Amino acid sequence: MNQFPRNPKLRPSRRRFLQYSFAALSGVALANCQRQTGGAGTGSQAGTGASPAASGDPLYIYTWADYASEDVFKRFTERTGIEVVADVYDANEVMLAKMQAGGGNQYSILYPSDYMVQQMIELDMLTEVDKSQLQGLENLNERWQNPAYDSNNTHSIPASWGTTGYIYNSELVDPGPTDWNFIWENQSALSRKITLLDDVRETMGATLKSLGYSYNSTNPQEIEEAANKLKEIKPAVRSFESFGWEDRLISGDLSLCMTYSIVGNALPVDNPELVYIIPESGSSVWTDTMVIPKTAPNPEAAYAWINFMMEPENAAFAVEQLKFATPNKSAFDQLPAELKENTKLFPSEEVLAKCEGIAPVGDALQMYEDYWTEIRSA
Repeated sequence: MNQFPRNPKLRPSRRRFLQYSFAALSGVALANCQRQTGGAGTGSQAGTGASPAASGDPLYIYTWADYASEDVFKRFTERTGIEVVADVYDANEVMLAKMQAGGGNQYSILYPSDYMVQQMIELDMLTEVDKSQLQGLENLNERWQNPAYDSNNTHSIPASWGTTGYIYNSELVDPGPTDWNFIWENQSALSRKITLLDDVRETMGATLKSLGYSYNSTNPQEIEEAANKLKEIKPAVRSFESFGWEDRLISGDLSLCMTYSIVGNALPVDNPELVYIIPESGSSVWTDTMVIPKTAPNPEAAYAWINFMMEPENAAFAVEQLKFATPNKSAFDQLPAELKENTKLFPSEEVLAKCEGIAPVGDALQMYEDYWTEIRSA
């Protein structure tokens, strides 16, 4: 491991730019850039599947900061005449808490992850999708036609997917990690230079995987063993932080961070010294979805948005802008070769076979949360 310090020019990360620029835009509608079509009024274009909301009201979206793309929003507005207002969150649990408290009643589109979809279905918070209002469902890859978290996509439409792994600064860490156990094996050299996700299921899941167990273990002994292993590394961890660490990794203040692939694939574009890896023993494969809450004030615009995002041309555009993997096989076919052949963005079937989706763990969830509270507060 390279211990030589460096003093690079600090460059703002793409992820940080999105997080703060769109937090600033929260509650402010993007400009309504209606497309002029030969003097005709604004309307849906042939084959788009997106039509303007009759009410003319904006579409309020509550989403991950990684998906808040001004270019994508403007493209939608130009197509439909519907303004977009985006608020962002950094954890599924933050979104859920806001919705349960009644603070999210203005949103017509949410972006919960797979396991959160199941939880929100159980809480009776989601509208059943009216498939007659949608176009392009046949474009979904078979893996997402009937997902385990939502049978037949009854309440949700898959929007993106990815993996979880490590991103590291190759100028500070050489050789780099290949598997989860790297941080335990190099605890002394990495001390106070690493961050782990502030996500109980991901961080506990990765630790379980490092022990040879399932990300979704419900075995009390396995969960306890993983908790104890996390306690071992806790003194070396700078923080449990899902987002906000990016500039510190670029500057060299941090050496390695646990992250989602959407960040892991985006940051190296402007910072080639950063490298994202999917651990060899396997990781999580997560899916983020589009749902319409039962409290949605503008379901017509919500369906227009889902149709727009399922149109292959628009889905491919979003992939190029945001660097997430698409479940839309027709959109994948439209991507440039450099993206289609990027195995960190679209892992091989061999890699995916070692990965798991994060699934509900029933009553064992309380054990996860109790150990997590103990670890975080220690």
